[in-house]
Formats: sequence, structure tokens, C-alpha cells
Amino acid sequence: MANQAAHRQSADHQETYEQAEAGFVARYPGFDPDGAHRRLRREEYGRLDQAGQVYLDYTGGSLHAASQVDAHASLLRTAVLGNPHSRNPASLASSELVEAARQAISEFLGAPREEYLCVLTANASAALRLVGESYPFAPGGTLALTADNHNSVNGIREFARRQGARPCYVPLTSPELRVDRAALSRALRSPGGANGVSPGGARRLLAVPAQSNFSGVRHDLDIVAEAHAAGWDVLVDGAAYAPTSGFDAHRIAPDFAAFSIYKITGYPTGVGCLLIRRDRAALLRRPWFAGGTVTIASVRGDGHYLQPDEAGFEDGTVDYLSLPAVTAGLAHIQRVGLPAIGYRVHCLTAWLLEALAGLRHANGRALVQVLGPQGTGQRGATIAFRLRGADGAPVEEPVVEELACQERISLRTGCFCNPGAAEVALGLTAEQMRPWFGRAEPVTQEEFRDGIAARCGARPAAIRVSLGVASNFADVYQLTRFLRRFLNRRAIDVNAIDVSASEVKGAGTSGGGIRSLSFGPADQPILAQPARTVA
Repeated sequence: MANQAAHRQSADHQETYEQAEAGFVARYPGFDPDGAHRRLRREEYGRLDQAGQVYLDYTGGSLHAASQVDAHASLLRTAVLGNPHSRNPASLASSELVEAARQAISEFLGAPREEYLCVLTANASAALRLVGESYPFAPGGTLALTADNHNSVNGIREFARRQGARPCYVPLTSPELRVDRAALSRALRSPGGANGVSPGGARRLLAVPAQSNFSGVRHDLDIVAEAHAAGWDVLVDGAAYAPTSGFDAHRIAPDFAAFSIYKITGYPTGVGCLLIRRDRAALLRRPWFAGGTVTIASVRGDGHYLQPDEAGFEDGTVDYLSLPAVTAGLAHIQRVGLPAIGYRVHCLTAWLLEALAGLRHANGRALVQVLGPQGTGQRGATIAFRLRGADGAPVEEPVVEELACQERISLRTGCFCNPGAAEVALGLTAEQMRPWFGRAEPVTQEEFRDGIAARCGARPAAIRVSLGVASNFADVYQLTRFLRRFLNRRAIDVNAIDVSASEVKGAGTSGGGIRSLSFGPADQPILAQPARTVA
């Protein structure tokens, strides 16, 4: 199939949008058979086409629908809402809306209230910190992390170390970037123990993402059952997984699971949650208390008692004005349908992976090096990749990002706060990494990247695109047409392009269509015709 794509891309690089779209529809007739997605894009996310924007950063944050904002604004215009920590009418109204949001989140994540506490946080990072600061790490205990983890999970190792527990990492396989299950099984068996406790009495915690925010890999969640059988507690980072697949906490049965709701609904951006299995809640001991988290507290009595439910884990007053928007946002996603969202992004991801594989220089070298799975099996709609010039050398990611900005294409570059997956994907070793840490003076990102590039021949970074609820064929098509501009060019020439003074079209810009890049001949347009509103 990849060879067919390569032939199509090389032999017919002037293929029009209409021809490409017709081929996509023929291959994936179930993508939008009744036009529901076309209407969704036009009515709820029409600002994308009105501004000529191609949004490919759904793993960074989803987009909100117009109806979500309308519903929230209507509520705020008519309701009188006050701080929930009281019994007056305004407070009771807020409390009711907060609990409605909590219930909506629990239902969306398959976490029955009788099984799980649903703790409201600012985002997934705050939820993960809550576990880190409250989990009973102790000497003799272990924190095991997969090498593929967001830095908000990696940061938990600092809490473990301060309490005398041992952090360790489970490696990934290359090039697929999946968890090495044999190594994981060995880690879970050593040391032995039961019920999450080591032979010395200290507890053990495994932290794993349901889906990689770097590569899109979906890790086998039977890891949770294996870890439980070996006597470990399990923390699942579900932030990248839930937006297109939901979550089934009842089936997966993690002890703790963290989410950012804005990655699902797009709006509001200040809400996340931590699911805590009720039979594990007593494990977590908060190192402080705040207003609203206690039943009573005293200065002269020098004591306090934490609330027995979610409030005991929340940081004072929750964002009670934003939380009603969560309910509306999740209702919108449910109306669109998670199965439909999941299927659509699967189709687009499959087409895009094949198209990327077909982009080859005239000398036969691949333009795109996908980091992680080359196919759609056990992966989400996130693709990490690098560009290589006709000379085989890597194209610098900042140049690609700046040129994409000129085309109003929103993608992301860097290691995406996931250094472990990036290091494995790029073949960087512990020996190459260690000298940069433990120094008297902090090392800046630029010093680190330039230093690694000088020693290893490439920056420790990649390009990432990700799809979501509003993504359509035009988005992935325009990305591939943009990438064509790099064909048959040496990396040294592309990397020398001065993009420092380039004009970037922001979200407030409208009309105009896609502009040509400032490099390359005019007979290699990104689009066969000016950009139009396409769905």
C-alpha cells in the first residue's frame, strides 16, 4: 500500500484537491456518508475555514464548538452564581452545577460514582501532582514509569525520591516505541510482594499513559491488570487517549487516572480531573489543607480534619463559573458521538500515514521519517515525524514550524514534554544525556538542543501533528501539499532559510487563502488552486 502511495505521489504530484478527495471518499465511504461531519465543521467550527486555518494540534488542545460558548454565555447572563462554600441561594445554585459537571465527567470516563471519586483539578498536571504529593512513598518502595510518559508524570519521581522510594524506568521497543512488555513483567516481579506493598512494607506505584502524547502509540491497558496481579498500584495518564476514545474506568480499573477536560471539549481550559478508586482513597495523604478541604480546622486547637469526599482533595474553591461549560462540552461530544470521532480520525490518520510514506525525493530517499508506528494498529491520531532533505540530513524543526505558520498551519515541534519517547525515537543514549544534568548552573533549552546537535548531528526534537473532532480531509491534504515544498531540496539549503522576519497569519486573520512559501520555485505550489472553504 505504501508503494502505491509512493507511485501516486511521485508520478502525479499535480493531483488536484478534488481528485485527492474523491480517492479518499472512495476508500473510506463511511467517513461522512450523510454529510453530518461537513455540517458540524461548517456550523460549529466554521471559524477554521473562514480564517483559512489548518489546525493540527488536537493533542495540545481540542477546539471548542460555537454552541458550547453560546450555551455557557446564556447561563452566565441569566444565572446568579456564588461561591459554593455556603448555603445561600447563589451558592446552592453553583453547587448544583458543579455536581452536574462532576457527574458528567464521571459518566464520560466510565467511572461510576460508587467506585470512583472524581476530583476536580486545574488540568491533568495538577491531578498528577496530587497523586505525587499524596502517595505514601517510602524507603523500600518503588515508582516505576514507562519511558514514554509526559513530564507531568515524570515529575512524580521527585516526590518519590524525597520520600526515599526508588524511581525506575521501563524501556520502549524501537522503532515502534511501545512498552517492552518483557521488561515490564520483570520490573513488576521484582521485588515481590502483594497488595501494592514491597516485602519491606513500602508501597509500589506504576505510572503509564493510555496513549503517548509523543507518538500516538496506544499502550495495552491490560498492563493495569498485570500490575495489580503483581501487587502494584497503577496510575494511568488518560489525557491524550480520552478525546477520541473516551475511557472506561470500570473496565480498566486503574487506582488513579488523570485527565485534562479541555483536551476533550476544547472549552473551558482550566478544568481537569483525577479519578481515585474509592478503596484507594485512604492511601493518599495530602501534605496540606485549604479552605473548603476541611470539615473543621483550628489555630489554637492546632488541628484539622479533611473532608471525606472529593472536596478533601480539591484546592479550595473550584472554578464554579467555568464548570457548567464542561457539562455542555461533554454533551456536545456525546452528540457528535465518540465512535464517529474515533472512526473519522482513524480514516484521516491512515490516509496521512500512507501519503507521508509516499513523499520521496527524486533520488528515492524518503522525505518523512515517521517516529513510532507506521500503520494504524494500536495507535491514535497523533503522528510524530522528522523531515530529511534530499541529502539525507535532517531539516531543522524550527524552520518547518515557522514556514508552516506562514501557511496558517498549526502544528507542533519539540519533544512535546515527553523526553523519554523522544530520546528512544531519535536514538539518544543515557551516556549522551547525563552530562547535561547535575550542573551548577541550569542549562537552557537552546544550549541543550544546540549541544546535542553538535555532538549527535541532529536536534533532539520532532514535528507532531494530531487530529480531532473537527478535522477533515482538507486539513491533511493541505499538510501534505505543504510538505511537498521540501522535496528535492538539501537540508542544508532549507535550514539556511531566514524565517526570523516572516509574517505569521494569526487566528484573527480572515480570507486570503494559503500563501506561497518564501522558498522554492513557483511551479511547486502547495495547492493546485487557491485555498477555499472545504469540508
